[in-house]
Amino acid sequence: METPKSPHPLWTDHCWVLLMQLYMHKPTGTKALYSRRMVELSLELHIPPQILYAQQLLLRRRETPFLQRLWNRYAHNPHQLSRAAKTVRRMQGYGNEHAFYQGVETNETFEPLFRPIPSRPELRPITLIVVLDLYFRLTPITMVEQTPEVVQLSRQLQLKPCVIVEVLRLFQSCDPWLHRQSPAATPLATACRQVWQDHGNGNPEHLSTLAAQLMAFWNKK
Repeated sequence: METPKSPHPLWTDHCWVLLMQLYMHKPTGTKALYSRRMVELSLELHIPPQILYAQQLLLRRRETPFLQRLWNRYAHNPHQLSRAAKTVRRMQGYGNEHAFYQGVETNETFEPLFRPIPSRPELRPITLIVVLDLYFRLTPITMVEQTPEVVQLSRQLQLKPCVIVEVLRLFQSCDPWLHRQSPAATPLATACRQVWQDHGNGNPEHLSTLAAQLMAFWNKK
């Protein structure tokens, strides 16, 4: 079999063109698992970033004649690659999602993690995951705007320190050791509680690793 085996029901050979365009975007090379462009392509294709990242490694190694031909055709022809990517996106589905996915199971799994929280578009569940990692590195008395770690993270996430503190305090209400009163039901409070349920009771090293990977989303490189 010449082309690599499909890793996902929605993966087609056309996806290679879009993935190569991502790979060739400067700085050329393998993009981080949760880089913003990787996530954007993942949401566009409804294929998890982990699968796109693995496919990117296959593309880099050019392990099949199909992938080698892809390199030969586009690696040194950025304008041709751009035209090919535009053609793929003009195809039925990339401009008409409902028609393309008609009859195909597209239950969203990873997508909500990367989408803005209702009423708080500056925040996403992945933002809350990163803040939760900070939560376990601080004590309640240091969860204030002046704390250096809060200031640093606010700069990295391009948020005001008061927003980081707001999320930290919502996590305090989720923490069974603090016995804090539950806040009023809001989309942000609900999202914080969900993130706590998913990540607050697990291995802190796993949370720390995930948070470090997610930081690539805000990295402008």
